[in-house]
Amino acid sequence: MSSEIGVRFEKRGRAGIVTLDRPRALNALDHPMVGAMHAALEGWIGDPDIAHVVLHSANDRAFCVGGDIRAMHDLGKAGEKEAARAYWRDEYALDYLISRYPKPFVSLVDGLCFGGGFGMSGHGRYRVAGERLGFAMPEVAIGLFPDVGGTFVLPRLPGWTGTWLAMTGARIGMPDAVAMGLYTHHIPASAWPSLIEALAKGEAMKAALARFAVPAPRPTLTAFYPAIDRIFAGGSVDAVMTALDQAANGEDDVAAFVRAQRDTIRRASPTSVHIAFQQMQRGLGLDLAGCLGLEFRVVTRLLDQHDFYEGVRAVLIDKDQRPVWSPARLEDVDPAAIAAMFDQPLVDELVLT
Repeated sequence: MSSEIGVRFEKRGRAGIVTLDRPRALNALDHPMVGAMHAALEGWIGDPDIAHVVLHSANDRAFCVGGDIRAMHDLGKAGEKEAARAYWRDEYALDYLISRYPKPFVSLVDGLCFGGGFGMSGHGRYRVAGERLGFAMPEVAIGLFPDVGGTFVLPRLPGWTGTWLAMTGARIGMPDAVAMGLYTHHIPASAWPSLIEALAKGEAMKAALARFAVPAPRPTLTAFYPAIDRIFAGGSVDAVMTALDQAANGEDDVAAFVRAQRDTIRRASPTSVHIAFQQMQRGLGLDLAGCLGLEFRVVTRLLDQHDFYEGVRAVLIDKDQRPVWSPARLEDVDPAAIAAMFDQPLVDELVLT
Protein backbone atom coordinates (compact mmCIF):
# COMPACT_ATOMS: atom_id res chain seq x y z
CA MET A 1 0.00 0.00 0.00
CA SER A 2 1.23 3.50 -0.78
CA SER A 3 3.11 5.44 1.86
CA GLU A 4 0.88 8.39 0.89
CA ILE A 5 -1.33 7.36 3.80
CA GLY A 6 1.67 7.12 6.12
CA VAL A 7 2.13 3.37 6.32
CA ARG A 8 3.47 0.66 4.00
CA PHE A 9 2.89 -3.10 3.98
CA GLU A 10 5.21 -5.73 2.58
CA LYS A 11 5.32 -9.50 2.47
CA ARG A 12 8.99 -10.48 2.53
CA GLY A 13 9.46 -14.21 2.65
CA ARG A 14 7.85 -15.44 5.85
CA ALA A 15 7.54 -11.96 7.37
CA GLY A 16 4.73 -9.45 7.13
CA ILE A 17 6.30 -6.01 7.55
CA VAL A 18 4.45 -2.85 8.57
CA THR A 19 6.47 0.33 8.05
CA LEU A 20 5.31 3.63 9.51
CA ASP A 21 6.24 6.31 7.00
CA ARG A 22 4.76 9.73 7.72
CA PRO A 23 8.01 11.64 8.30
CA ARG A 24 6.73 15.21 8.44
CA ALA A 25 4.39 14.27 11.28
CA LEU A 26 6.93 11.95 12.94
CA ASN A 27 4.54 9.09 12.15
CA ALA A 28 1.65 10.55 14.14
CA LEU A 29 -1.29 8.21 13.60
CA ASP A 30 -4.27 9.48 11.66
CA HIS A 31 -7.48 7.62 10.95
CA PRO A 32 -6.54 6.26 7.50
CA MET A 33 -3.32 4.81 8.94
CA VAL A 34 -5.23 3.09 11.74
CA GLY A 35 -7.75 1.62 9.31
CA ALA A 36 -5.12 0.43 6.88
CA MET A 37 -3.12 -1.30 9.60
CA HIS A 38 -6.16 -3.02 11.06
CA ALA A 39 -7.18 -4.34 7.64
CA ALA A 40 -3.68 -5.57 6.78
CA LEU A 41 -3.15 -7.30 10.11
CA GLU A 42 -6.55 -8.98 9.93
CA GLY A 43 -5.70 -10.20 6.44
CA TRP A 44 -2.36 -11.64 7.46
CA ILE A 45 -3.94 -13.77 10.19
CA GLY A 46 -5.26 -16.18 7.60
CA ASP A 47 -2.27 -15.94 5.23
CA PRO A 48 -0.27 -19.19 5.49
CA ASP A 49 2.79 -17.53 3.97
CA ILE A 50 3.07 -15.08 6.89
CA ALA A 51 4.70 -16.67 9.94
CA HIS A 52 5.24 -13.48 11.95
CA VAL A 53 4.80 -9.71 11.78
CA VAL A 54 7.26 -6.84 12.21
CA LEU A 55 6.20 -3.25 12.95
CA HIS A 56 8.84 -0.54 12.55
CA SER A 57 9.45 3.01 11.35
CA ALA A 58 11.12 4.32 8.22
CA ASN A 59 12.25 7.35 10.24
CA ASP A 60 15.19 6.95 12.63
CA ARG A 61 14.12 10.06 14.55
CA ALA A 62 10.77 8.66 15.67
CA PHE A 63 8.84 5.45 15.88
CA CYS A 64 5.56 7.31 16.41
CA VAL A 65 4.84 10.42 18.44
CA GLY A 66 1.24 9.43 19.13
CA GLY A 67 -2.14 10.03 17.59
CA ASP A 68 -2.88 12.96 15.33
CA ILE A 69 -4.24 14.99 18.23
CA ARG A 70 -4.38 18.21 16.22
CA ALA A 71 -6.90 16.55 13.92
CA MET A 72 -9.02 15.44 16.89
CA HIS A 73 -8.91 19.00 18.24
CA ASP A 74 -10.08 20.39 14.91
CA LEU A 75 -12.91 17.89 14.62
CA GLY A 76 -14.13 18.65 18.11
CA LYS A 77 -13.96 22.40 17.56
CA ALA A 78 -15.93 22.00 14.33
CA GLY A 79 -18.69 20.12 16.13
CA GLU A 80 -17.69 16.79 14.61
CA LYS A 81 -17.08 15.01 17.90
CA GLU A 82 -18.44 11.72 16.61
CA ALA A 83 -15.71 11.64 13.97
CA ALA A 84 -13.11 12.18 16.69
CA ARG A 85 -14.67 9.44 18.80
CA ALA A 86 -14.62 7.12 15.78
CA TYR A 87 -10.86 7.63 15.52
CA TRP A 88 -10.28 6.70 19.15
CA ARG A 89 -12.64 3.75 18.88
CA ASP A 90 -10.71 2.39 15.90
CA GLU A 91 -7.31 3.17 17.41
CA TYR A 92 -8.14 1.29 20.59
CA ALA A 93 -9.47 -1.63 18.54
CA LEU A 94 -6.18 -1.76 16.63
CA ASP A 95 -4.20 -1.78 19.87
CA TYR A 96 -6.37 -4.62 21.17
CA LEU A 97 -5.95 -6.62 17.96
CA ILE A 98 -2.17 -6.35 18.30
CA SER A 99 -2.38 -7.47 21.94
CA ARG A 100 -4.06 -10.74 20.97
CA TYR A 101 -2.44 -11.27 17.59
CA PRO A 102 -2.24 -15.01 16.95
CA LYS A 103 1.13 -14.89 15.20
CA PRO A 104 4.41 -13.69 16.74
CA PHE A 105 4.40 -9.89 16.56
CA VAL A 106 7.40 -7.67 17.20
CA SER A 107 7.70 -3.89 17.29
CA LEU A 108 11.12 -2.37 16.63
CA VAL A 109 11.09 0.95 18.45
CA ASP A 110 13.77 3.62 18.26
CA GLY A 111 13.65 7.38 18.54
CA LEU A 112 10.54 9.03 19.93
CA CYS A 113 7.69 6.81 21.08
CA PHE A 114 4.83 8.71 22.67
CA GLY A 115 1.20 7.94 23.42
CA GLY A 116 -0.39 6.18 20.48
CA GLY A 117 3.01 4.92 19.39
CA PHE A 118 3.13 2.88 22.55
CA GLY A 119 -0.47 1.85 22.01
CA MET A 120 0.60 0.07 18.83
CA SER A 121 3.85 -1.34 20.15
CA GLY A 122 3.35 -1.77 23.87
CA HIS A 123 0.79 -4.56 23.87
CA GLY A 124 2.43 -6.91 21.38
CA ARG A 125 4.18 -10.12 22.35
CA TYR A 126 7.69 -8.83 21.62
CA ARG A 127 8.90 -5.24 22.02
CA VAL A 128 12.41 -4.29 20.96
CA ALA A 129 14.01 -1.04 22.08
CA GLY A 130 16.78 0.65 20.13
CA GLU A 131 19.52 2.67 21.79
CA ARG A 132 17.95 6.07 20.95
CA LEU A 133 14.51 5.29 22.34
CA GLY A 134 12.71 8.16 24.05
CA PHE A 135 9.51 6.89 25.69
CA ALA A 136 6.80 9.06 27.23
CA MET A 137 3.07 9.21 27.84
CA PRO A 138 2.93 13.03 27.90
CA GLU A 139 -0.81 13.54 27.51
CA VAL A 140 -1.40 15.42 30.77
CA ALA A 141 0.43 18.38 29.21
CA ILE A 142 -2.25 18.77 26.53
CA GLY A 143 -5.37 18.14 28.58
CA LEU A 144 -5.65 14.44 27.78
CA PHE A 145 -4.48 11.39 29.74
CA PRO A 146 -2.24 8.35 29.09
CA ASP A 147 -4.72 6.27 27.12
CA VAL A 148 -4.18 3.54 24.46
CA GLY A 149 -4.02 1.01 27.27
CA GLY A 150 -1.91 3.07 29.65
CA THR A 151 -4.50 2.24 32.29
CA PHE A 152 -3.48 -1.40 31.93
CA VAL A 153 0.28 -1.17 31.40
CA LEU A 154 1.46 1.62 33.67
CA PRO A 155 0.10 0.35 37.02
CA ARG A 156 1.83 -2.98 36.34
CA LEU A 157 5.30 -1.46 36.10
CA PRO A 158 7.71 -1.97 39.02
CA GLY A 159 6.95 -0.04 42.17
CA TRP A 160 5.20 3.25 41.51
CA THR A 161 7.06 4.14 38.34
CA GLY A 162 3.86 3.88 36.28
CA THR A 163 2.05 6.42 38.44
CA TRP A 164 5.04 8.75 38.14
CA LEU A 165 5.10 8.41 34.35
CA ALA A 166 1.33 8.96 34.11
CA MET A 167 1.17 12.04 36.33
CA THR A 168 4.25 13.77 34.96
CA GLY A 169 4.48 12.62 31.35
CA ALA A 170 8.21 12.14 31.99
CA ARG A 171 10.40 10.97 29.12
CA ILE A 172 12.74 8.05 29.76
CA GLY A 173 15.45 6.46 27.70
CA MET A 174 16.06 2.90 26.62
CA PRO A 175 17.90 1.62 29.73
CA ASP A 176 15.09 2.61 32.07
CA ALA A 177 12.33 1.56 29.69
CA VAL A 178 13.87 -1.91 29.40
CA ALA A 179 14.44 -2.13 33.15
CA MET A 180 10.79 -1.31 33.79
CA GLY A 181 9.64 -4.05 31.43
CA LEU A 182 8.12 -1.76 28.83
CA TYR A 183 10.30 -3.56 26.28
CA THR A 184 11.24 -7.22 26.12
CA HIS A 185 14.60 -6.88 24.34
CA HIS A 186 17.32 -4.38 23.55
CA ILE A 187 18.76 -4.81 20.08
CA PRO A 188 20.90 -2.04 18.54
CA ALA A 189 19.13 -0.49 15.56
CA SER A 190 22.10 -1.31 13.33
CA ALA A 191 21.22 -5.00 13.71
CA TRP A 192 17.58 -4.61 12.74
CA PRO A 193 18.04 -5.21 8.99
CA SER A 194 19.74 -8.52 9.78
CA LEU A 195 16.99 -9.41 12.23
CA ILE A 196 14.29 -8.69 9.67
CA GLU A 197 16.16 -10.73 7.08
CA ALA A 198 16.38 -13.68 9.48
CA LEU A 199 12.64 -13.47 10.11
CA ALA A 200 11.96 -13.24 6.38
CA LYS A 201 13.94 -16.45 5.90
CA GLY A 202 11.74 -18.17 8.45
CA GLU A 203 13.81 -18.21 11.62
CA ALA A 204 11.54 -18.47 14.66
CA MET A 205 11.00 -15.04 16.15
CA LYS A 206 11.81 -15.98 19.75
CA ALA A 207 15.12 -17.52 18.71
CA ALA A 208 16.02 -14.65 16.39
CA LEU A 209 15.37 -12.04 19.05
CA ALA A 210 17.47 -13.94 21.58
CA ARG A 211 20.31 -14.22 19.08
CA PHE A 212 20.45 -10.49 18.34
CA ALA A 213 19.64 -9.12 21.80
CA VAL A 214 22.30 -7.52 23.98
CA PRO A 215 22.09 -6.46 27.64
CA ALA A 216 20.75 -2.98 28.20
CA PRO A 217 22.97 -0.48 30.03
CA ARG A 218 22.34 0.27 33.68
CA PRO A 219 19.21 2.41 34.18
CA THR A 220 20.01 6.09 34.47
CA LEU A 221 17.30 6.77 37.06
CA THR A 222 18.40 4.18 39.61
CA ALA A 223 19.16 6.78 42.26
CA PHE A 224 15.65 8.22 41.98
CA TYR A 225 13.55 5.04 42.11
CA PRO A 226 13.30 4.97 45.93
CA ALA A 227 11.97 8.53 45.99
CA ILE A 228 9.52 7.76 43.17
CA ASP A 229 8.19 4.75 45.06
CA ARG A 230 7.89 6.63 48.33
CA ILE A 231 6.21 9.71 46.87
CA PHE A 232 3.87 8.28 44.24
CA ALA A 233 2.51 5.60 46.57
CA GLY A 234 0.28 8.28 48.06
CA GLY A 235 -3.40 7.46 48.14
CA SER A 236 -4.57 10.69 46.53
CA VAL A 237 -3.29 13.46 44.30
CA ASP A 238 -3.09 15.68 47.37
CA ALA A 239 -1.00 13.08 49.20
CA VAL A 240 1.40 12.82 46.27
CA MET A 241 1.78 16.59 46.04
CA THR A 242 2.35 16.87 49.79
CA ALA A 243 5.04 14.18 49.57
CA LEU A 244 6.66 16.02 46.67
CA ASP A 245 6.72 19.26 48.65
CA GLN A 246 8.29 17.52 51.64
CA ALA A 247 10.96 15.80 49.55
CA ALA A 248 11.82 18.90 47.52
CA ASN A 249 13.83 20.54 50.28
CA GLY A 250 17.51 19.95 49.88
CA GLU A 251 20.47 20.54 47.63
CA ASP A 252 21.18 17.00 46.46
CA ASP A 253 20.28 15.42 43.12
CA VAL A 254 17.23 13.65 44.52
CA ALA A 255 15.71 16.90 45.81
CA ALA A 256 16.36 18.57 42.46
CA PHE A 257 14.69 15.65 40.68
CA VAL A 258 11.69 15.87 43.02
CA ARG A 259 11.32 19.60 42.41
CA ALA A 260 11.31 19.00 38.67
CA GLN A 261 8.53 16.42 39.00
CA ARG A 262 6.45 18.72 41.20
CA ASP A 263 6.85 21.64 38.82
CA THR A 264 5.96 19.49 35.83
CA ILE A 265 2.75 18.29 37.47
CA ARG A 266 1.82 21.85 38.43
CA ARG A 267 2.13 22.94 34.78
CA ALA A 268 -0.07 20.11 33.48
CA SER A 269 -3.85 20.14 33.24
CA PRO A 270 -5.14 19.65 36.78
CA THR A 271 -8.08 17.64 35.46
CA SER A 272 -5.75 15.41 33.45
CA VAL A 273 -3.47 14.80 36.43
CA HIS A 274 -6.46 13.67 38.50
CA ILE A 275 -7.63 11.42 35.65
CA ALA A 276 -4.16 9.89 35.33
CA PHE A 277 -4.04 9.19 39.04
CA GLN A 278 -7.44 7.51 38.90
CA GLN A 279 -6.29 5.37 35.98
CA MET A 280 -3.45 4.03 38.07
CA GLN A 281 -5.81 3.26 40.93
CA ARG A 282 -8.29 1.39 38.74
CA GLY A 283 -6.14 -0.34 36.14
CA LEU A 284 -4.91 -3.29 38.21
CA GLY A 285 -8.46 -4.55 38.57
CA LEU A 286 -9.19 -4.69 34.84
CA ASP A 287 -7.96 -6.55 31.78
CA LEU A 288 -6.80 -4.64 28.70
CA ALA A 289 -10.23 -4.65 27.08
CA GLY A 290 -11.77 -3.23 30.24
CA CYS A 291 -9.10 -0.55 30.48
CA LEU A 292 -9.59 0.52 26.86
CA GLY A 293 -13.33 0.66 27.39
CA LEU A 294 -12.84 2.87 30.43
CA GLU A 295 -10.49 5.13 28.48
CA PHE A 296 -13.08 5.48 25.73
CA ARG A 297 -15.57 6.77 28.31
CA VAL A 298 -13.12 9.36 29.55
CA VAL A 299 -11.91 10.58 26.17
CA THR A 300 -15.55 10.96 25.09
CA ARG A 301 -16.17 13.24 28.04
CA LEU A 302 -13.02 15.28 27.52
CA LEU A 303 -14.31 16.24 24.06
CA ASP A 304 -17.00 18.22 25.89
CA GLN A 305 -14.58 19.97 28.23
CA HIS A 306 -12.21 22.92 28.06
CA ASP A 307 -8.76 21.57 28.81
CA PHE A 308 -8.20 19.32 25.78
CA TYR A 309 -8.80 22.18 23.35
CA GLU A 310 -6.77 24.62 25.42
CA GLY A 311 -3.87 22.21 25.81
CA VAL A 312 -3.66 21.48 22.09
CA ARG A 313 -3.88 25.19 21.34
CA ALA A 314 -1.05 26.07 23.72
CA VAL A 315 1.29 23.20 22.89
CA LEU A 316 0.62 22.29 19.24
CA ILE A 317 -1.10 25.25 17.54
CA ASP A 318 -0.03 28.60 19.00
CA LYS A 319 2.91 26.93 20.79
CA ASP A 320 2.97 29.62 23.46
CA GLN A 321 3.22 26.91 26.16
CA ARG A 322 0.83 28.95 28.31
CA PRO A 323 -2.39 26.99 28.66
CA VAL A 324 -5.11 28.44 30.85
CA TRP A 325 -6.62 25.42 32.54
CA SER A 326 -10.12 25.15 34.01
CA PRO A 327 -10.09 24.41 36.89
CA ALA A 328 -6.74 26.16 37.24
CA ARG A 329 -5.38 24.30 40.27
CA LEU A 330 -5.16 20.69 41.35
CA GLU A 331 -6.90 21.66 44.57
CA ASP A 332 -9.92 22.94 42.64
CA VAL A 333 -10.69 19.67 40.84
CA ASP A 334 -13.79 17.88 42.10
CA PRO A 335 -12.91 14.22 42.77
CA ALA A 336 -16.55 13.25 42.30
CA ALA A 337 -16.55 14.74 38.81
CA ILE A 338 -13.44 12.75 37.92
CA ALA A 339 -14.98 9.52 39.23
CA ALA A 340 -18.12 10.15 37.18
CA MET A 341 -16.08 10.35 33.98
CA PHE A 342 -14.99 6.77 34.61
CA ASP A 343 -18.13 5.33 36.17
CA GLN A 344 -21.03 6.62 34.07
CA PRO A 345 -21.64 4.30 31.09
CA LEU A 346 -21.98 5.56 27.55
CA VAL A 347 -24.90 4.72 25.30
CA ASP A 348 -22.36 3.29 22.86
CA GLU A 349 -19.67 1.72 25.01
CA LEU A 350 -16.47 0.39 23.45
CA VAL A 351 -16.72 -3.37 23.81
CA LEU A 352 -13.68 -5.39 22.68
CA THR A 353 -13.79 -9.16 22.40
